[in-house]
Amino acid sequence: MEFLDRLGASWQTIGVLVVTAAAVYAAVILLTRLSGARSLAKMSSFDFAATVAVGSTVSSAALGTAPLLSGVVVLAMLYGLQYAVARVRRAGLLQGALDNSPLVLVADGRVLTENLDHARVSDAELWSQLRSHGVQRLEQVRAVVLEPTGDMNVLTGDGGIDAELLSGVRGGEGLRAVGDSPG
Repeated sequence: MEFLDRLGASWQTIGVLVVTAAAVYAAVILLTRLSGARSLAKMSSFDFAATVAVGSTVSSAALGTAPLLSGVVVLAMLYGLQYAVARVRRAGLLQGALDNSPLVLVADGRVLTENLDHARVSDAELWSQLRSHGVQRLEQVRAVVLEPTGDMNVLTGDGGIDAELLSGVRGGEGLRAVGDSPG
């Protein structure tokens, strides 16, 4: 008993923490299953903020600095907000306020340095992505798109790009579309 006292705990406290941590863990699993795979997908800035809030809530509830029921209610509220925001995103409402829009960094073999600067992407990061996609010459690249998640997608090929693929992409207007002749 003296050993636990030195650690600032008792068997009762440890028991409560074990039960609370298990309950919070179960609540997170249940709420994640109910909210679907979207809660585990790559994160936008809103998703990151929600993840930090969930982590903080789990920590507070598991450590007993907040009552268990309060922690579960806050978790349910956060997952509910995540669900509501996903619905708003899907409907196309408030898109600019919730997410960054995709941005073209390379267009038809030309690096768009203004867009790189705007996105705070270094040349070294761009070159690394191009190498990882097997690009050997910049002329092979039809487009590099910086996605809202921070991923860079590299589109290569000889022809133009279907306009639908560039819908909502800033800087995509200047890209050669399918059927356009090379300029």
